[in-house]
Amino acid sequence: MTADSTLRIRDEGPVRVIAIDRPERRNAVDPETAQALFEAFLAFDADPAARVAVLTGCGEAFCAGFDLTRAAQGMPEAWFERMAIRAPEDLEGPPRPGPMGPTRLSLSKPTIAAVNGAAVAGGMELALWCDLRVVAPEGYFGVFCRRWGVPLIDGGAIRLPRLIGQGRALDLILSGRKVAAEEALAIGLAERAAPPGGALSAALELAQELARFPQACMRADRRVALAQWSLSAPEAFALEWRSADAFAAEGVHGAARFAAGKGRGGAFDEL
Repeated sequence: MTADSTLRIRDEGPVRVIAIDRPERRNAVDPETAQALFEAFLAFDADPAARVAVLTGCGEAFCAGFDLTRAAQGMPEAWFERMAIRAPEDLEGPPRPGPMGPTRLSLSKPTIAAVNGAAVAGGMELALWCDLRVVAPEGYFGVFCRRWGVPLIDGGAIRLPRLIGQGRALDLILSGRKVAAEEALAIGLAERAAPPGGALSAALELAQELARFPQACMRADRRVALAQWSLSAPEAFALEWRSADAFAAEGVHGAARFAAGKGRGGAFDEL
C-alpha cells in the first residue's frame, strides 16, 4: 500500500505498518502528515484483513514532534478551531484528528509503536497513544517541547501519568529531560526491548503474535482495559461481564479445541 509522500504504508500479512517518512525533519509531523496519519489509522481500523498496526519512523528517528518550523510560520485560525477540545461534547460525533493526527481516535484493534530513535514532544504523545511501545537501545523519549515553551496538547499530560504514575510523569513533564531506552523500560514507558536497529522487526514479531490469537475476545479485553479508567469498579465489572458474554461463542470454540487436544504443553495452533 502507499499513502501521500510523507507516509509509507505496507501490509505484512495481517499487520499494517505505517511509517512516517520525513527523515530530513526527523519525522516531525506537519498538518498534512497529521491528516494522513489520521486517515491511515481510520482505514486500518475499518479493514477486516488488518489485525494489528505498527507505527514507526523512517531513518534514525521515530518522531521529533510537531514541525516547529512550520508552526513558526503561523497556523491558521481554522486549524486551531478544528483541534480545539473545550468540553467533552467536542469529542462526540464523527472522529476528529488531533494535532499529531490519530491521537484522539479510539481504535478497536491494537497498535504498537516501534521506537527506533527520538520519540520526543508530540512524537512521544504519538507513542503514548499506541497500546504498546517497543524500543531499541538507540530509542529515547522526552518532553523536549518544554525547552521551547510549547505545551502538551495531544494527550501527553493525560496518558503519561496513567502509564507511569503521577510522580514519574511530573518529573518528565516538568524537566523535559531525555529518557533513554533502559530507563523507559524500567519505569514502564516502554514494554518491550529490541536489539540495536531492531525496533521495527521486534514490533512486527510482537504484532504477528497478537494477530494469531482469536481476535474478538482479545479486542473485547483490550476495550475493557482502556475503558475502565473512567468507570467506577462496579461499572467496570459490569462492562467486563457484558464483553465476556458477547464473545462467549469464541471462548466455547476455544475450550472445545483445548478439549480435543490442541494447545497442550504450551503449543499454539492458529485459528
